[in-house]
Amino acid sequence: MTASATLSNADIVQGQLEAYNAQDLDAFCAFYADDAQLGAYGGETLAVGLAAIRARHEKLFADFPQNHARLVHRAVVGGHVVDHEDVSRAPGGEAFQVCAIYSFAGGKIARVDFVK
Repeated sequence: MTASATLSNADIVQGQLEAYNAQDLDAFCAFYADDAQLGAYGGETLAVGLAAIRARHEKLFADFPQNHARLVHRAVVGGHVVDHEDVSRAPGGEAFQVCAIYSFAGGKIARVDFVK
């Protein structure tokens, strides 16, 4: 799946999740706006702009080549998508749950806020 203005917000999130799990950095970044932001819910901003998001995930994919996020539940609320995911860094390694709250602009992800 590739990013397109004709995809639903849920399809955009699914596409970036599939690219994340495939560790396909180019496909993953294609779902994000140039000025997208990542943040901790109600807290600090973790990355601003596509270049920062790319660099963050390039390091993540290099550090955790078996990293995988499994979708537990997805909710579409108005113009937002909320995913509950189980993430494992490697089989038998670090695992955690996260809630990702996606906001959109122009058919791309504009912001993701993470609750951990």
